[in-house]
Amino acid sequence: MAKTSDEQSYLTEADGLVFLIEEVPRKLRRVFDASTAKFGLTRTQWRALAYIFRTPGLTQTELAKCLELERASVGHVIDQLEKADYVERRAVEGNRRVWTLHLRPKAIGILPALRAEADVVYERLLAGISANDIASFKRLLASMSANL
Repeated sequence: MAKTSDEQSYLTEADGLVFLIEEVPRKLRRVFDASTAKFGLTRTQWRALAYIFRTPGLTQTELAKCLELERASVGHVIDQLEKADYVERRAVEGNRRVWTLHLRPKAIGILPALRAEADVVYERLLAGISANDIASFKRLLASMSANL
């Protein structure tokens, strides 16, 4: 059955591009979820560990901003990581309401394996794409981001 001209014009080439741009992170999240599950972690927990590793002493509020989650949601993530002995909260002297986040030895021990797993996912994602194309793509994404 042939499409009417209204149906043909409803979805544009820009829609196709944006749908594709949205599809990649969705698929990447699924692949990452499967990869981190091998370690008994969620993707969000893995990302939290990465941010805390990069910035020891991060507060829960700062981590929430990094993860683009609500503070309460991050609190639940930290509760789980703390229960698994990956993270510890330390009170800030002079402020009973603020806690800083620090990795425990167990988390530091698992980070190399998590890094290797992430590298496998990234290799799969970027397979067959040249360094020049990746550089161009980064510039395009930066421009798109700046446009918004």
